[in-house]
Amino acid sequence: MIEICNTSILSDMSPQPPTAPETENLTGKLLIAMPGMGDPRFAGSVVYLCAHSADGAMGLIVNKRVDEVTFGEMLEQLEIAPPGSAPDLPVCFGGPVEMRRGFVLHSADYHASSDEGLVVDGRFAMTATLDILEDIAAGRGPDRALMALGYAGWGPGQLESELAQNGWLTAEATSDLIFATEMERKWEAALLSLGIHPLMLSSEAGHA
Repeated sequence: MIEICNTSILSDMSPQPPTAPETENLTGKLLIAMPGMGDPRFAGSVVYLCAHSADGAMGLIVNKRVDEVTFGEMLEQLEIAPPGSAPDLPVCFGGPVEMRRGFVLHSADYHASSDEGLVVDGRFAMTATLDILEDIAAGRGPDRALMALGYAGWGPGQLESELAQNGWLTAEATSDLIFATEMERKWEAALLSLGIHPLMLSSEAGHA
């Protein structure tokens, strides 16, 4: 059973200014996995950072499709919508933490009636309550959205260490890249937004 009702993660990870001057706040940015990424769970991934501060970071992988369940099947499990009536919303593997918990990354035009949610930067927001699923099923949801199961989390200094070791590139997030680009093309599209061709990056991987 998919769970989507716990808001403690959102309150814990609300965007905060960095507490040390050397900590760059990457909230609202994209992380692009480098070819040499050692963790297979993040290989080839594009992560949208919902929150980042000196206390840690939280994000959602937005380019790894979940094949085991569709959005419609999730709504049926939660008894929100009858079979065949749900809109076709992408379902992603959001990360290896709490993989049975659901999060909706969406455009900031939507606000849950419960007033629970995390507005990231005025363009994107994340909601993890039943309200948004009910509203999407009823046609009252956000203009753009994707569903993520699980999330990616980093402790204090962990992401900064991975960045220093060239595990990730960072890029600006755009609505079209996250919501309109084909899942299989997001990694390449994110690199191209930096002027980097994937083949060039692959040929340089492993060289100082």
